[in-house]
Amino acid sequence: MSSTGSTYGDIHRYEPPRESTAAAIAIVLLTIIEVVFVGLFSYGLVIGWGQDPIGNMYLGFMLTAIFIDLSFILLLYRKEFLPDVMIVKKRRRKWEDLYVREEMAEGDSAMESAWEQFKTAVYPYRRK
Repeated sequence: MSSTGSTYGDIHRYEPPRESTAAAIAIVLLTIIEVVFVGLFSYGLVIGWGQDPIGNMYLGFMLTAIFIDLSFILLLYRKEFLPDVMIVKKRRRKWEDLYVREEMAEGDSAMESAWEQFKTAVYPYRRK
């Protein structure tokens, strides 16, 4: 990927969503099923199905079905109704991750700073 002429924050690629009718119908049906699962789970909690092991397993199955159904709804929505956008990001150099300033990127010579290191060791609270 070459970013010639692109600056930070520019949209590099934009593909509009498909917005298919089949996906919209599928999302509506999955949402209705989701409401039914949530209703059954809530009813089971209120009635007290969690008191015996079979009812507790049933409530666990309902909760699992709720989250799986929700994941399919979100997957369809993201794939069919959100645009595919690629934004140009600023690539950072590795030394920037280490909180090193640009003038310190090359490092210091061991001999030039020996006297400064000695003064700091003798009197560590002095100002540079």
